[in-house]
Amino acid sequence: MAKSKLLRMDNIGIVVESLDAAIDFFTEVGLKLEGRAVIEGEWSGRVTGVAGQRVEIAMMVTPDGHSRIELSRFLTPPVVSDHRTAPVNALGYLRAMFAVEDIDELAERLISKGATLVGEVVQYENSYRLCYIRGAEGILIGLAEAIGKK
Repeated sequence: MAKSKLLRMDNIGIVVESLDAAIDFFTEVGLKLEGRAVIEGEWSGRVTGVAGQRVEIAMMVTPDGHSRIELSRFLTPPVVSDHRTAPVNALGYLRAMFAVEDIDELAERLISKGATLVGEVVQYENSYRLCYIRGAEGILIGLAEAIGKK
């Protein structure tokens, strides 16, 4: 039997408390809302291992159409833990990194909408300027601007 090959990464999933706040945050980052739906039924619980789940989701897509973030708000059952304030050296999912044209402009715009700069904007060698931003719902993202690409 031939070994199956990976085709692509479809999306990253993030569980949120306020779907609208998370949609607004990722829209400000530059993603577009592709669609919203309620997912429920016996089949969905079999996939996730959470029986009886009812989840409202929103799919956000990057401008190039290749990457997506699936935002999920559990209607039932209630969430069981909260990692939104975990420091960047906590185990588990950390962040999604986005390549941007102008890191200073986007960081300032996100901060003006209530996000916080985690550390500072730094330069890595002669390659990138980087920062971490904590936005709505405590969602942690990274921004990367290639040096000399403006």
